[in-house]
Formats: sequence, C-alpha cells, structure tokens
Amino acid sequence: MQTRANNHKYLDPQVLQQIGPLALVARQVVEGLRVGAHSSPLRGFSTEFAHHRPYAAGDAVRHVDWRVYGRTERYYVKLYDAETNFDVYLLLDASSSMRYGSGKVTKLDYAKMMAASLAYLTIRQRDSVGLGVFDSELRSFVPPSSAQGVINTIGQKLEEAQDEPRTDVGAILHEFARRTRRRSFIMIFSDLFVPEDEVIKGLDHLAFGRHNLSVFHTMDPQELELSFTGTCRFVGLEGEPEITTQPKRIAQAYKREVEAFTRKLRRACEHRHADYTLVDTSRPLEIVLTEYLLRRKQLSGAGPRGTR
Repeated sequence: MQTRANNHKYLDPQVLQQIGPLALVARQVVEGLRVGAHSSPLRGFSTEFAHHRPYAAGDAVRHVDWRVYGRTERYYVKLYDAETNFDVYLLLDASSSMRYGSGKVTKLDYAKMMAASLAYLTIRQRDSVGLGVFDSELRSFVPPSSAQGVINTIGQKLEEAQDEPRTDVGAILHEFARRTRRRSFIMIFSDLFVPEDEVIKGLDHLAFGRHNLSVFHTMDPQELELSFTGTCRFVGLEGEPEITTQPKRIAQAYKREVEAFTRKLRRACEHRHADYTLVDTSRPLEIVLTEYLLRRKQLSGAGPRGTR
C-alpha cells in the first residue's frame, strides 16, 4: 500500500516535470501504469473486416466466426483493420490559452506529458506514431514511424513547442482529414477554446474518413471550478478583453456555462464514435491515462463497433 501511495506521488504532474526529457518522462509514466498487461488501446475498434486467421490457443471465443465454422468445421477468428499495424497521430494545441496554469503545471505542459506517454505506449505495442503541433496553423510535424527513435524525436518537438497567439482547431482537423488518407487513430490534446461548431465540423470530416478519434479536453481546475476569492482581473490569452469581477458572484453561472460547453462536446464526440476525456490538470497523469486505457479496453471487449 505504501508503494502505491509513493507511486502516485511520483507520477504527480509537478514531480514529473522535474524528471528531465519528455522521452524519459513518458517511459516512467507508462511503466507506472497499473492497467496490467492490457491490450493495445488501438485494437478492436474497426468496423472494416480485414481477413480471417486460424484460431489459436488464447484467442477470445467471441472473435470466432461461427458461420465459417458451420461451413468448414474449422475455427477461424475475424481480424479487423484496427488489429493490424496502425498509424497514430498526436495533435497538440500549442496556442496561448494552453499556457495557463493556476499551479506549477500549465495545460500545455500536461498535454505534452500526456502525448509523450501515449507515443511511448504506442511504440511499445509496435504501432506507428506521429506528431502535429499546431495553433492557427500546423507548426511542426513528425510523420508516423514505428522505430524506437521516433520517441526521442517526438519528445524533442514537444519540448520545443511554444505557445502562439491563437488557435484554429477546426481548420487543423480539416487539414488532417485531407492529408491522412490511410485510416488512422487520431488523438487531439486541446482546451478547445474555439466555437464548438468549428470543432464539431472538424470531427465530422475525420469521422467521414472513418478514423478512430480520441479527444483529450485539457483544462485547468480553476477553469472548471472558478474558486478564486476577492476581486480578480482576468486577462485573455488570445486577444480577449480584460474582465474585473468577484468570481464568487458569478461562480454558479460560470459553472453552468462550462458544464454546457463540455456536455455539448462530449455528446458531439459520442455521436461520432469519438472517445472524449475531460482532463483536469491537477490530477495525477497516471490516473487519467489508466482510466482512459481501461475504458478503451472495456469497449474493445464488447467487440468491434458496428458488431455489438
């Protein structure tokens, strides 16, 4: 029990920042996950049948094609596109609003550690991973690779990412929908501080290409709760006007707006078969990623989408 507590402390975002290069942080995070020998979060989500292979000891019985057995009296399991080598794209929003942090860890710092950890996990599971860093345009791009060295490249690009004035999440999603012809797994790390309809249209474009989507809606705890006291002056990070107010007076109305904002995005993701994770940057990174991976594993256990 003591080891468990120490491990949570070690994987606290503020502690992780002190480890060193992001490639090393990613390794420490992934090796600290307690999901166990979980299957890849990329597997089992395809609606497109690829081919059969003979049943082997250890295969899940639910994947047996009983129609083929009825014709041949031999056991075969179905494989889908997501069960073959997959390309993963990590899309990181590096706009100015992402540099906000009420504590020592900004949203951008947290998103970088999360992206690096998922890149390391992807490579460890022998899939290919690439990176796109964006604000109002794509600033940096690393094409997908399954070579171990891509972790260092991605880590370096993430470390170099600096916040830029404005973002255009919708335009970036459209750009990746046009450039990514092969069906891929696309993970988006952003506070999504843009009109929701623009994000939804971008998700629609990606969903039309039948990409698997995960949205990590990254927010600071103060953005979720607004628990400041006294009179405060709020300064917009992307050109918005300043506001001076007493947060306590507007807290309830503010929370209702935030809940409506996140609820709309969550429902939009659900309708497009995209996985939505609201990320509170005060939480240990290990817990956030473990919950995400377990949720993916549970969905995978239910069978490929479209077959349930």
